[in-house]
Amino acid sequence: MERKLLGRTELKVTPLGLGLAALGRPGYINLKHSQDLGPQKDVSSVEQHAHGVLDAAWEAGIRYFDVARSYGLAEAFLASWLSGRRISPDEVTVGSKWGYVYTADWQVNARVHEVKEHSLDVLRRQRRESDQNLGKYLGLYQIHSATLDSGVLENQEVLEQLSQYQQEGLVIGLTLSGPNQAVVLRRAMEIAINGQLLFGCVEATWNLLEPSAGPTLQEANRRGMGVIVKEALANGRLTENNEDPSFASKLKALKQAADEQETTVDAIALAAVLAQPWADVVLSGATTRQQVISNVAAAQIIWSPTLAERFASMVETPERYWEKRSSLRWT
Repeated sequence: MERKLLGRTELKVTPLGLGLAALGRPGYINLKHSQDLGPQKDVSSVEQHAHGVLDAAWEAGIRYFDVARSYGLAEAFLASWLSGRRISPDEVTVGSKWGYVYTADWQVNARVHEVKEHSLDVLRRQRRESDQNLGKYLGLYQIHSATLDSGVLENQEVLEQLSQYQQEGLVIGLTLSGPNQAVVLRRAMEIAINGQLLFGCVEATWNLLEPSAGPTLQEANRRGMGVIVKEALANGRLTENNEDPSFASKLKALKQAADEQETTVDAIALAAVLAQPWADVVLSGATTRQQVISNVAAAQIIWSPTLAERFASMVETPERYWEKRSSLRWT
């Protein structure tokens, strides 16, 4: 894959990236995650599995990797893979996030898997931890799930600390979640510290079920922000892992399109996101090597207005989409 600049930053990225949310811990909300991760869920086995998926991504040409402090040991797994494969920092771009603390203690059935806190203390501590893991590989550091109710975009101490990290060379970004993604992004686009815009990148959810943030992401792209799309497959809901009877007719339509294109359901859903001209990076959330290969096939699909029209009826209201997402089980 050809690398290009992420917005107006100096970071180089590929159109497809790999997110490690499902690879750095034994439990996650992707449909059939436990089955895909395999039966051995001790730390060593999960790390080895993650390295295999990272190898597949590298072989496919992916050069952007996305982790977070709350993704269990994802930062450490990525770091051990980068060093073990002797990959130069110039060959990849790595983004991480702060603001959630992993609390599951490697238990799939934990009562609470992560706790959100956007305080200055958490920012400073997690920044040190990310630096210890990733060091010179880390290029992008993002607020994890900036929302209106967290108050993080009004916390002047946090914003000023992020500005300091920006001055030290990190690109500062934010990730979005919930039905008010567009509202939060519009607020973030106006934040400047000492006359310099703070956020150089945004990572948001956009997929065939939840495209509501599209116009605002397009505006962010026009203003020079890098745009990364997460949850392009809706945590597995836009794949054949979705066995919900209420989704059967939508899955049938996706399968029909996939058959016509001689590809897979996930590739069709990812192609819809790759076709958005404002999307710099679309994240694969693959849990297996085969899923990486299947996801990457999306780059060969020519998305057309006809295909877009066929799937227009799949759109859910943002409120409904995020309600369903919040009900997904950790497995």
